[in-house]
Amino acid sequence: MADISAAQVKELRDMTGSGIMDCKRALQASEGDIEKAVAWLREKGIAKAEKKSARIAAEGAVVAKIADDKKSGVLVEINVETDFAANTDKFKAFTETVATHILTKKPASVEDLMAQTLYNDDSKTVELFQKEAIADIGENTSIRRFVVYEVEGNGALASYIHMGGKIGVFVDFATEDDSVIAKPEFAGFAKDIAMQIAAANPKWLTREDVPAEEIEKETEIIINKNLNEGKPEKIIRERILPGNIEKFYKENCLVEQEFVKDDSKSIATYTKEMCSSFGQSVSIRRFTRFEMGEGIAKKEENFAEEVMKQIQ
Repeated sequence: MADISAAQVKELRDMTGSGIMDCKRALQASEGDIEKAVAWLREKGIAKAEKKSARIAAEGAVVAKIADDKKSGVLVEINVETDFAANTDKFKAFTETVATHILTKKPASVEDLMAQTLYNDDSKTVELFQKEAIADIGENTSIRRFVVYEVEGNGALASYIHMGGKIGVFVDFATEDDSVIAKPEFAGFAKDIAMQIAAANPKWLTREDVPAEEIEKETEIIINKNLNEGKPEKIIRERILPGNIEKFYKENCLVEQEFVKDDSKSIATYTKEMCSSFGQSVSIRRFTRFEMGEGIAKKEENFAEEVMKQIQ
């Protein structure tokens, strides 16, 4: 293998705009020949991918993958520039491979993930696989975030994907023993809880999980709002504040929320009823909810490009 100098890498990077490691790989594959290295990058679509990487990817999908024994799983958000591209078979194949890789290799972070060799092809990293996908799909594509769950002791994982990947939910259930997992009633209960999280967007599981600073912030908001309305501070603190804080818990803590399928009961009550039918105790241990694209600023030109793609 030819020795590749830093100067050669810099020259190729300046010519193509490709990443440092991609330039080094191209030069190694081309025995140090710059022109052949440029061709190698173009053939791989990497130079093209680099140019697209600055564009905002705020569409895409949240994907869930759970092992057959329901003891481990991954929820991952993968973004692309347009909803049009998100519905293509190429993008869906990319998300499936990424989710399977994460479930198989369980990286600790996105940075760790990108550096790993692909679970089914040790000749390339996930980073290179992503760049090839960008070139193939024709839009910037990014693996934004993921969570890996592994069940500790008895219990099982459940997931729910809403509107084809717009919202994804992961729930970890604890059980007395694993016999209940195979029951259809448990599957229905698990789906109901996951759908509840998707629809009602709780921030915490119980009121004990709410950070003190969140209560302090909410308290300040309630007091100032009522003071601005001319109400006496003593009345606010003694009568209005306690009720409003209770309402805050009921809206934001999963077990205290009204069950979306029957608002006459809370999730805690519904869970207790289902435990009676199961003949054993089942509890919600933790959950994660990803809403696709939340927090990502979108550019108007992304929308214009999507329209153009659909009318061409």
